[in-house]
Amino acid sequence: MDDIFSKIGTGLTLSQKIERKVEEAIRQKKLLPGMKLPSEKELCAQFAVSRTAIREALRRLSARGLIDIRKGSGMYITELKIEDAINSLHLFYDLRFNSDLILKIIEVRRLFEPEIARLAAKNRTEDDIKTLLKNQTELKQCNPDNTQLEVDLINRFHMNLSKSTGNPIVIISLEPVYALLPRMRNLIYGNIEGEKEYTLKYQGELISALKAKDSNKAYEVSVALLDRNTEIYNKYFKTS
Repeated sequence: MDDIFSKIGTGLTLSQKIERKVEEAIRQKKLLPGMKLPSEKELCAQFAVSRTAIREALRRLSARGLIDIRKGSGMYITELKIEDAINSLHLFYDLRFNSDLILKIIEVRRLFEPEIARLAAKNRTEDDIKTLLKNQTELKQCNPDNTQLEVDLINRFHMNLSKSTGNPIVIISLEPVYALLPRMRNLIYGNIEGEKEYTLKYQGELISALKAKDSNKAYEVSVALLDRNTEIYNKYFKTS
């Protein structure tokens, strides 16, 4: 690996330079998932730095999930998964959840969801339709006093609609947003009577559009739902 790890000279923050060098090699696919890194001693020689700098760099790379340090075995390049990116966004949104974030989430949904509905109508499978119908039935039958289950079922509907697009990037982008919907809808149910009935009506119209593979109708139904979400936000949550 002499062509990947070479001397980087002297100066401040050597560990950061080492960290960036390894990250760059991963990004350029010179280091592939599962590949074993040289030992600490070998890295010290290749970078021409002290073991302290190497250990700090490795610690930071491990904390970021880029390498996996296995006791008694060595250090390996981690295979990054979709869940890793999603979990990071979950934490980011959770820490910043407030009424202002609700508005930003609605704005993002207005940008993406109608096109997601359009794409789902085009790419959905029969299994996707069955899954969405099952979601809707479970919501209809849900005890009205069990608000938490209701909002979880609504969240699940949106996630399964995203999966119906057949595009994994849609799921990566929107799943962390949808994970916040239960918290948002708990606020909505606390203020608005009849919201569940409206949601069921929306789901029924959307499923019908997907069954017919009517992309334009699916788009229109999604726009109508988001217009209502915006109206609710402006009425109950927007601050002056």
